[in-house]
Amino acid sequence: MLHRRRPVSFLLLVLTLLPGSLGFADSPDKKAADGDVKAKPLGVAHIEVKGSYPDSTPAPGLFGEISEGLSAAIARLDKAAADENITSVILQIDSPSLGWARMNDFRQAIGRVRAKGKRVHAYLDSGMTMHYLLATACDEIVMPESGMLVMTGLRAEVSFYKNLLDMVNVKAEMLRVGEYKSAAEPYSRTEMSKEFREEMDALLDDLYGLMVETIAEGRKLDKEKVRSIIDDGPFTAGEAKKRGLIDRLAYPDEIEAGLKKSNPGREVKITRKYGKKKLDTDFSGFAGLVKMMNLLMGEEPQARPTKGPKIAVIHATGPIMSGKSSSSLLGEETMGSDTIIKAIESAKKDNNVKAIVLRVNSPGGSALASDLMWRALGQSGKIVIVSMGDVAASGGYYISMGADRIFAEPGTITGSIGVVGGKIALKGLYEKIGITTTVLSRGKNSGALSTTEPFTDSERQAMQRMLNDIYEQFTKKAAAGRKMEHEKLEKLARGRIYSGRRAKELGLVDEIGTLEDAIAYAAKEAGLEGEKYERLQLPKPTSPFESLIGPIDGDAAARARQAAVQDVLRGLSPELADQLRGADVMTLLSKEPRLTVMPFRIVVK
Repeated sequence: MLHRRRPVSFLLLVLTLLPGSLGFADSPDKKAADGDVKAKPLGVAHIEVKGSYPDSTPAPGLFGEISEGLSAAIARLDKAAADENITSVILQIDSPSLGWARMNDFRQAIGRVRAKGKRVHAYLDSGMTMHYLLATACDEIVMPESGMLVMTGLRAEVSFYKNLLDMVNVKAEMLRVGEYKSAAEPYSRTEMSKEFREEMDALLDDLYGLMVETIAEGRKLDKEKVRSIIDDGPFTAGEAKKRGLIDRLAYPDEIEAGLKKSNPGREVKITRKYGKKKLDTDFSGFAGLVKMMNLLMGEEPQARPTKGPKIAVIHATGPIMSGKSSSSLLGEETMGSDTIIKAIESAKKDNNVKAIVLRVNSPGGSALASDLMWRALGQSGKIVIVSMGDVAASGGYYISMGADRIFAEPGTITGSIGVVGGKIALKGLYEKIGITTTVLSRGKNSGALSTTEPFTDSERQAMQRMLNDIYEQFTKKAAAGRKMEHEKLEKLARGRIYSGRRAKELGLVDEIGTLEDAIAYAAKEAGLEGEKYERLQLPKPTSPFESLIGPIDGDAAARARQAAVQDVLRGLSPELADQLRGADVMTLLSKEPRLTVMPFRIVVK
């Protein structure tokens, strides 16, 4: 399930560049070039891509949105595609934090703009892997002479903590079901098992192949040439230009000048922050005070109630835990089963909701919480379509498997159908620092959940038996959901992870597509194709007030405080923060004796 598994510092450090030289002229309106429509301005939409683009809808802040959600950003590109006054787009890519799925969502939206005959210019000061993959969807890639294209390939780094635990006399008692269920390996081993290495090699092959194909297609290059380019990186912008990896060395103002030069006699009208939602931030007077308080509590101005059909889009984001969802100030989210079930119930009771689209971006976590959410979706009485984001594995797959149809992105990390459990026994550490413990017990397995003593043979057998039962439940429900023989499904399970593309080949998902594709399919299945319908975004975003002081719920508040500490560490040292996040599994194991969680966290640079 979804535990925000960070024991592994999975660095997908990639940068992809490619050649290609596309002209600067923007003349989708040929009459204008011939002088027939000289009076009409050349409309240019300037859209900046920066931030993390969470799948869930962010709460409004006092001075505008804290961060722009993925759906809102995609909507701006679609608006530019449909706007008759816009003839081209300048896409300024400013180091956004994108995973494989969100990068693909942007690429598809850029494709829709270009399909309307409008050119898209990508500008990067410097580019890392995902930034460049995004840029290759555009007609032209522009960088300043001082910029860099950092292309180093694909790399996985997995840290193991057994030696550290041995040094402090701490024993990691880890159990699992499925030889590929490697979530506990960093605590019980000093290096990868054969199975862990096998699945990681397969995943890297899939993602590297996807990277090469994306570049080759976007820049019209031979795949072998792309592989050679990757092996030669990174590059300065000047060297990248010489090799044909970018189209132009220029500064932002020179892009605008180029547009004017290529369209003589026409006014070039650039709309900054095109399509970006603006909030009323006039807080003067009593009405302004009320408005400020509403924003702090996450209350947006009341929209006029609609009675038309709706598609409920439920965002299931973050490690899976029992209780309420929480979010830190910098956007670290935890998925609470209570919050998601409440959102499902809200959609169930609304007769205008004709279908539910569950957007999953989670590495798993609590087995119990995952099962409760899976059950609630099955009892909703609605058409349920799943859209998998960057990761929908283990618990993230669990909550998805009962859907009527599952969409995944090509680079989605999914699968990991397996169970892990155990505990961290601290007796040795206590003795090392002078703490002694006296134990009184009744019952043969009374110490099974003790964080002091290791498992006895009887306790280990009892815990393993429980995990085996949970694994059987997981695989049987998955087989039923996928309409697959249990024996066949179980062979695909065993804790193994897959890319979205590979999962489609194996029948673990139904379609390769974006969130927009999933919503369109849900509308079609609900009989709404070609009709107007409202998107009901659920659950309600965490308010700035809750993000600041934490939810009232004790466990959620503790998790929010922990996330806040991690945010500070991330600012000081991202690498150290990633390593320390590995301790999250210890916290989970102390509360949840059985987990469905991925073995690592993926970071793309």
